[in-house]
Amino acid sequence: MDTNARTRLRRTTFILTCSSALVVSPLAATAGTTSSSLSSVIGPATSAVTAAIEDGITHDQNPRVPEGASWTEHYFPSSDGSDVELHADVLRPAHLPADTPTPVILSVGPYFAHAGQTGDDGFTQTGPSERFNDLIEGADLMARGYTVVYVDLRGFGGSTGCLDWGGPGEQADVVAAVEWSANQPWSTGKVGLYGKSYDGVTGLIGANEEPEGLAAVVSQEPLWDMYNYLFSNGVRRPNHLGTPYAYNSIASVQGMPDDTDRYKTNAAYEQTHPECLADNVTDTQDPDPDSDYWQARDLAAMAAGSTVPLFVTQGFLEPNTKPEDMQQYLDNHDGEQRGWLGPFEHVRGNDRGSDGVLRMGREGWFEEVMRFYDEHLQGIEPSVDDPAFVIQDNFGQWRAQDTWPVVTTTQTVRLEPGSYVDDGGEEVAGQGPADDGDHDMEHGPTLPPQAQGRPGKPPRVTDDGDTFYTWSRPVNHETRITGTPRVAFEATGTGNVLVRTWDVAPDGTAVMFDEQMSLVDDGTVAFDLKDTDWTLEAGHQLVVGIGTNTTRSWRDTPSAETITVSSPTLSLQLQNTRNDVPTHGDRAPYLDTYLRFYTGTMEDRMQGTFSLSVNQGRG
Repeated sequence: MDTNARTRLRRTTFILTCSSALVVSPLAATAGTTSSSLSSVIGPATSAVTAAIEDGITHDQNPRVPEGASWTEHYFPSSDGSDVELHADVLRPAHLPADTPTPVILSVGPYFAHAGQTGDDGFTQTGPSERFNDLIEGADLMARGYTVVYVDLRGFGGSTGCLDWGGPGEQADVVAAVEWSANQPWSTGKVGLYGKSYDGVTGLIGANEEPEGLAAVVSQEPLWDMYNYLFSNGVRRPNHLGTPYAYNSIASVQGMPDDTDRYKTNAAYEQTHPECLADNVTDTQDPDPDSDYWQARDLAAMAAGSTVPLFVTQGFLEPNTKPEDMQQYLDNHDGEQRGWLGPFEHVRGNDRGSDGVLRMGREGWFEEVMRFYDEHLQGIEPSVDDPAFVIQDNFGQWRAQDTWPVVTTTQTVRLEPGSYVDDGGEEVAGQGPADDGDHDMEHGPTLPPQAQGRPGKPPRVTDDGDTFYTWSRPVNHETRITGTPRVAFEATGTGNVLVRTWDVAPDGTAVMFDEQMSLVDDGTVAFDLKDTDWTLEAGHQLVVGIGTNTTRSWRDTPSAETITVSSPTLSLQLQNTRNDVPTHGDRAPYLDTYLRFYTGTMEDRMQGTFSLSVNQGRG
C-alpha cells in the first residue's frame, strides 16, 4: 500500500473511531460516564449541576476557566491504531450555543496537565491549563468566536501511552488532535495550531503531517530537529540526560483530587507502565544523528513539500531552543511563511519583562497572529499588509523581508590550516559544566552555560594553544552574514572540534556570534554552524577559531590527541544591507545581556588572509 493510501485509511479509520469518543464532565466522579447519563449516577438532587455540566463549566462556576469561556473535557484515540487515549480540554465561547460551529485554535503538548504545566502549580481545584491564557485574553478569542482546544500528548496529563520525544507516536497524536478538532459539530473544520517551545514543536509536526483541517500554524521558538537539543554532531550537550528525566517528571504529574476517575487513571499510566520512563531515557541517548530513532524526529527534513501556512519566531542568540536547521526547514517547506526573528531569548512574541519592556522588542504580536488566523481559518482579508518576515539585527534595528534568508552572495573562503590538542583547554580542564542539564524546554538556561556567573573565555592571541584562528581582511562595506555557515576540513586524529566566529572591530573589540561542535575522526569533517543573521560594520573583520572545546555548552570527552586540520573552508551566505527596508520595533533587552557576556578583546590583530565580497548593487 502506498503512503497516500495508508494515510487515507488511517484518517478514515480515525474519524469513524472518533464518533464514539466521550464527553466527560469536569466535575464527574465516575470513570467512563458521559454527561448525558450522569444524572442517573449522582441522583436527582444534583440535576441542576448536571445541566450545567452538559452546557460546560464557566468562569463563575470555576475561576480557573477563562472569562467568557465554557469548559468541557473529552477523550479520543490517537491516529496510529494503538490503544493510546488522548485527553482534551475544550474552551468554547460561553455566549454561543454549544453546537455553533467556530474555527479552532489548538495546542498539543506536554504542559496542559490540570495540576500544573511542569509540576504542581498549587491549584486548589482542577481546571484547564492557564498556559495560553495570555492568547485567550490578549486576542479576546472568546469574543471573536474562536474555540480553544488543549490536547495532552501521550503520557502527559490525562492521556495514556508512553511519551515519545517528538517521534512517530507524538506525530500520530498531533494528527489525531487536529482531525478530531476539525470533525466536531462545534467546529467549522478549520484548525490553527499554536504553541511555543515543545508545543511549538508539535506545530511543526502538524505542518509536516498536513492532517485534514489544519489551516495554519504559529510556532514560537521550536526545535527544528529533536536531535539538536541533546547532541551536536555526536557531541553530548549538558542536558542530554537531564532533559529526558525532566520530561519523565512532567509525565508523572498526577491528577487532582477533584479530577474525574478517568482523568486520574490516565494520569497514573506511568505508574503501571514503568517502561515508558525507562525507554525515554535510554532511547534518547544514541549520539548518531543518522540513526533510525533520530531520523524519525528530523523535523526539518520531514518538512519537504508541506504547504500549510506557517508563522514562526526564532532567537538567533537563543541559549535554549537554538537556531539550528531553521533554514533547512524553511527551505523544505513550500507553503506561505511568516516570521519574527532576532537576537532575543526563549520568549513569546508578547512577553514583557518585569520592567514592562517587550522581550522581543516589537509591538503587535496578538494583532498580527489574529490577522494570520482570521485570513486562513475564516477567509477574512487582512486590513494590514504585514511583512512576511521581520528581523532585528545585532544593532537592534528591525527590517522587513519577503523571505529569510535573503542571500546576495554565496562565498566559500579558505581558512588557515593548523593543529590543536583536544584537552578541553587549560582554564576549564577538569571542571564540570555550569549547566547541570536538568531542564525541560520551558526551563532551559537563560544564558549559555559558560556565561553563567562569568563571561566566556575570550581569545586574546591569534594562537593560544587551545584554538588557531583565521582573520578576514576588513570589510569595505557593511556586510551581513546570514543563513547557515558551513565548515569543512580534512582531519588527522580523533576527538572533538569547536568552531566559533567573531566580529572584531578596528580597536580589537571582539564579539563571538556563532559556534558549533562536532566529533572528529581521520578524514573529511563537515558540519553546519548555527543559523545566524549578523552584520559586520565597515572596517570590521571576521575571525574564525578552530580548536578544543573551551566552553561549557557541551559535555564532550577530550581525547588528549593532537588534531591536525588541513584544507579548511567556511561557506557563507552574505547579504547586502543597502536594500534593507526598515520597520517598527525596539531593541530586544537580551541583545545587551548577550553582548555583555560575549564581548572580549583580540589583542594581536591580524591583517587577514581572505576577503568577504558582497554585491553592493541596489534592487
